Amino acid sequence: MHEPTIVCISDTHELHREVDVPDGDILIHAGDFTMFSKSAAAILDFNEWLGELPHRYKVVVPGNHEFFLEADSSRRRLVSNAVVLIDEGLEMIGLRVWGSPITPLSGGAFGRSSPKDRSRLYAAIPADVNILVTHGPPYGVLDRSPGTLHNQGCPELREAVNRLNPQLHLFGHIHGAHGMANIGETLFVNAAMLGLDGGIDSEPIVLRMPRR
Repeated sequence: MHEPTIVCISDTHELHREVDVPDGDILIHAGDFTMFSKSAAAILDFNEWLGELPHRYKVVVPGNHEFFLEADSSRRRLVSNAVVLIDEGLEMIGLRVWGSPITPLSGGAFGRSSPKDRSRLYAAIPADVNILVTHGPPYGVLDRSPGTLHNQGCPELREAVNRLNPQLHLFGHIHGAHGMANIGETLFVNAAMLGLDGGIDSEPIVLRMPRR
């Protein structure tokens, strides 16, 4: 069996049709596909766009802009051309994926300001997870905007990743911190595509996923 190809994107903020998406086995979007969920038409267009892509498997984790999903999780059916993960997991082609939209951000969709609440949530992540998808980054990893020394990642998430050692931790949220970092046994990917000027300024990140 070949190593699956994973295409990683995040933070497209309704500009998804400007993204040139490479083919692959799995497409994962790590959140903020809307701009504050103000337009139902934008959500439906995002879903239609997903349906036009060739990937066999498509996974979407909401972000802090997806208020429409936070208000009513049954609205995930509006995104019918992908599996939407909200603090839950699935297995596909032998890979165990778990996704969460939670960030420490107060006032954003799926914000969880209590460290104890976030720790409790992350304790439920299965120990055998291969791919962890969260909207926000872990503390200290690809979590700083250019020109600042302020780390915006979640300490409790970093503790969970250190404990779980997934092969891949994919996230977005911090615009301008797009990139990859290998730390220990985990490849960290910030796939945020929106630049600081408000336009798409990064390419999707494409990975080969070796099997453990």
